[in-house]
Amino acid sequence: MAGISASDVKKLREMTGAGMMDCKKALAEAGGDFEKAAEIIRKKGIAVASKRADREATEGAVLAKVTGDATRGAIVVLNSETDFVAKNEGFVKFANSILDLALEKNPADLNELKELDMDGTKVAEQIMQQTGIIGEKIDISFYGKLEAAQVVPYIHPGNKLSTLVGLNKKADKQVGRDIAMQVAAMSPVSVDKDDIPQEVIDKEIEIGKEQARMEGKPEELLERIAMGKLNKFYKESTLLNQDFTKDNKKTVRQYLQEQDKELTVTGFLRYGLGS
Repeated sequence: MAGISASDVKKLREMTGAGMMDCKKALAEAGGDFEKAAEIIRKKGIAVASKRADREATEGAVLAKVTGDATRGAIVVLNSETDFVAKNEGFVKFANSILDLALEKNPADLNELKELDMDGTKVAEQIMQQTGIIGEKIDISFYGKLEAAQVVPYIHPGNKLSTLVGLNKKADKQVGRDIAMQVAAMSPVSVDKDDIPQEVIDKEIEIGKEQARMEGKPEELLERIAMGKLNKFYKESTLLNQDFTKDNKKTVRQYLQEQDKELTVTGFLRYGLGS
């Protein structure tokens, strides 16, 4: 490996993020050509990714962010095999760089995000390169976006759970954050009752009837009992009808209307690892 200077190794390390010895070996193999050496490291990343393709990447970072005007937000989930890697500053920085790119380019879906150019190569190739550098499988498992008059993000401490909430008009940031935290804590299935698919409602009614039947309730009362259970489901599972976590004497809808009679939620996204 004679002829490969420490400054050359440092330069390649800054270009690729690979380890010092990997950079030194790549430069020696490439005869000192930086582009060839970087390609060797990328190929090594691909090889490592292939070897680890059957491994489960169930840890990771779940990050949320909004554009400067707060009218569009995105959530990106970058997975790793271990929590140790997920907490690494470089890993989180890499996840944030993918999220920033997603906000800038506004891809339609996860596949389109992976095809975006990132520092001269596709995001998917950057991920494979990082797999080689880190030594364990990493991948993007989720990308979602939300648009509204105002979008507010929330990242739960530890980067395992993030939410986005869309409001129909500009409001105090703390109000939006309160609702984003509500979504994180209470995991609603929809914004309001009218947003729940009819097949879900029908299923809840059938479950309610069957539960009442097993409790020995008279057949003629099953429908009424099931409707009561459905209303309980609405209250527990639809955001605007849930009890507000900061003051359970009011609903989320009531909390919003106290701020502004016209203020409401237009949509939300929630993603938690393992949930």
